[in-house]
Order: sequence, then C-alpha cells, then structure tokens
Amino acid sequence: MPLLDNKTCIITGGAGSLGLAAAKLFLDEGANVALIDLSMQALEQAAKDLPKDRVELIAADVSRATDAALYVGRTVGRFGPLDVLFSNAGNFGRVAPIHDYPEDVFDRVLEVHVKGAFLAAKHAVPQMNDGGSIIITSSVAGMRGDAGVYAYITAKHAQVGLMRCLAKELASRRIRVNTIHPGPIDNAFQLHVEKGLGEAIGGDGTEFFNARIPLGRHGTPEEIARSVLYLASDQSSFVTGTTLMVDGGMSV
Repeated sequence: MPLLDNKTCIITGGAGSLGLAAAKLFLDEGANVALIDLSMQALEQAAKDLPKDRVELIAADVSRATDAALYVGRTVGRFGPLDVLFSNAGNFGRVAPIHDYPEDVFDRVLEVHVKGAFLAAKHAVPQMNDGGSIIITSSVAGMRGDAGVYAYITAKHAQVGLMRCLAKELASRRIRVNTIHPGPIDNAFQLHVEKGLGEAIGGDGTEFFNARIPLGRHGTPEEIARSVLYLASDQSSFVTGTTLMVDGGMSV
C-alpha cells in the first residue's frame, strides 16, 4: 500500500524546489496535496506536470492569519481533514554586521519562518486527523551560529522551540511534530544565500560551504524530500520532538 494513500497534505513554500520535490513524492505515494506559495504564477509553473485532480494551488502569505485560515479551509474543503502539514515556507534576509542589520529584514524573516509556522499549526491542528504529522523545515543553521546571519539563524532556532512545544501538546492525539534540518541544497534559494555570503567574506560562497560538509557536496531537493516523506508517513510512527539532520554531516 502507498505510504500516504488518500492522505490530505499541505505544503507551504510549495513552488520552491524542496516543496515541489516533496509534493511529487507525496503524490507518488497516493496523497492529495495543497501547494501554498506567495505567487500563483510560480505555483502554476511549478505544478504544470502534476495531476490536477489531486493538487490544489493556493496563493497566500503564510505570515498572515487570514491567509493561513484560507489555505487550510480550502484544502479541507476539497480533500477532507488534514493528515500532513509540511511547513516549508522560507526567506533568507541578508548577511550583515549587527550594527548594520536592517530591522525590517529581521522582522520579515521571523514573520515568514516563525510566525508562518505558528499560524500554519494554529489553523491546521484543529482540522487534523489524530495520528497525523507536522514537519517544519528548519536548517543546519538551526543548530549553529554564524556571524552576520542574524535573522535566518535566529528564525531557524525559534522553529525548533515551536516544534518542541507542539510535540508535547499534540502527543495525546498521536500527532507527531518534527523539524528537518537540511544542509546546503543545490537550488536557487541556496545560490542566493551563497551570493550574499560570498560578498560578505570576499570569496566563493559555494566553496565555503562544500569545504565544511564531510560528504563534500550540496544535497539535492529530492534527497531532502525523501526524509520529509519518512517523517510524513507511518514509517516514523514513534518519532516526535526530533531534529532530523539531513546535512551531509555538516553539523558534526
């Protein structure tokens, strides 16, 4: 039997490489999937080859409560009660010394990562079947600190705290809550990060990261998505409150 047969799944950040890779795996395993992102145009482009009868596309700002209520309501209205929430929306901000770090950039990064994940859970949990799964995309950055990456690293640490609170509260309903912590991924988001880092350090940002990964390379979206599928499915039925590192050994 498919791992997610007839399950209802929400993926925020659905137009990005990891969200799309997870959607494809979820669909292959029998799920119905709602993809959430800021831009409908980006969603339509990302989902052009996905089965329309099992995919719902919803443009929404995850940091707004009205939008969170909207995408949860539309998903449940079409596919039924939720089984999986993959809270994956993110932005990076910038790299800058603390005295130069823009307050508005800091605020926006925390709004998307932390408030976005909070609102997703707030609106999804009442509509979720017992025995479901919530996965929040944190990062290897959620386990370390680096000079200048104030907004992103702070937000990724905060998501771990949110996950641990949810895991304790929802255990009585057998709803598992975990964070996944990718290392650098070979995608456009990471390229943007590395461009900013390269400018800050005066070198090649990609080489900087690869030198710090024991496996010596970036991960692929598909590799990370396989770990997301594990946490989404009953294969991880006794896993909750966990920080799953998928980082090529970078955190070791």
